[in-house]
Amino acid sequence: MDAWELLLVGVVLVLGVVGVLVPGLPGTWLVWAATLWWALQDRSSTAWWVLVGASVLLLVAQAVRWQLPGRSGDPMGARLAQWAGWGALAGFVVVPVAGALPGALVGLYVAERMRLGRWDDAAVSVRDVLRRGGWRVLVELFACLLVAAAWVGALVWG
Repeated sequence: MDAWELLLVGVVLVLGVVGVLVPGLPGTWLVWAATLWWALQDRSSTAWWVLVGASVLLLVAQAVRWQLPGRSGDPMGARLAQWAGWGALAGFVVVPVAGALPGALVGLYVAERMRLGRWDDAAVSVRDVLRRGGWRVLVELFACLLVAAAWVGALVWG
């Protein structure tokens, strides 16, 4: 696979991760499709194992997501989703893999703290967002970030 194709796969992966945070965009499907495209072009055993792992992980994430309470609409709103996404990305980089979820929660809290001004009000608002379905979005975001990290890891060490 040449550099341009890898760049395009990376762009589709990023669009998929962002698509998780934007209602109506098929983020998980974009992440999976990018992984499939890469595996079909690369044809190495590492690429196929990443595809198999991504498929299983994304299916499990969807099953978990359907079991969580909340509505399927837009539980966070665009502004909160943006803050959660940046927080998840920062947490993912600072504490690889495990930092994504705490990072997203910190991002949500910071956004609400700036909007509401008080610690108590921000904490109540974050709990409300999570009850309305924010956990569903965070599970899907975490799974997509793991697949993207596996792809990058396969490129670097595979």
